[in-house]
Amino acid sequence: MKQLVALAALALAVSPALAQTIPPPAISVNGEATISTVPDQAEIDAGVTSEAKTAREASDINNAAMGKVLLALKNAGIEEKDYQTSRLSLQPQYPSGQSRPGPAMISGYRATNRVTIKVRDITKIANLIDVLVGAGANEIGGIGFIVSQASKLLDDVREKAIADARRKAEIYAKASGVALGEALSISEGGPPPTPFFRGKMAAPMATAAPVAPGEETLSVTVNVSWAIKPKQ
Repeated sequence: MKQLVALAALALAVSPALAQTIPPPAISVNGEATISTVPDQAEIDAGVTSEAKTAREASDINNAAMGKVLLALKNAGIEEKDYQTSRLSLQPQYPSGQSRPGPAMISGYRATNRVTIKVRDITKIANLIDVLVGAGANEIGGIGFIVSQASKLLDDVREKAIADARRKAEIYAKASGVALGEALSISEGGPPPTPFFRGKMAAPMATAAPVAPGEETLSVTVNVSWAIKPKQ
């Protein structure tokens, strides 16, 4: 008898704990919303690549050429905080198609120095590329367009994404013969990647490069779990 009482007491003690681990009935859906807007800033990846017979010569030539590029940026009104070295390298070069056995023979050296430049006025992109090339930059590696106030623009989109999630959840609730309750959890997906134009423009260029910023599509995806209850 004492054993039965002990087992009953144990069951009563365990039942509330089990009840707490069982999630309430719910419907989980994704909600989506987007907005299109014209970007107002950009980032340009540019630099200088130089080749010479010796490492010192390649480095000296590259340093002098890059110094002219940085000075041109300053003279163009670009603040120092808006450009940053993104790559600096010095690598040996080898003869193409070398078939001689033994250690590879070094034919020269290649030095590279690249900077990432933030452009706060996209109407100046074409002129800035012209300035870079004119100053000696022989590589333009990419242009990325940026919406600087993206977070503020997405606030309204977030509300629409929640509304989209509720719309979907109500469809499922109606089809299942239940009523929709309060939201139990809400999580937002990560931001979409920034589109980039990839390619290389080699100097010299006769005219300023045409640049079309187009539109950026900003999107929000949320996952919402809604409690469900019997219809009344």
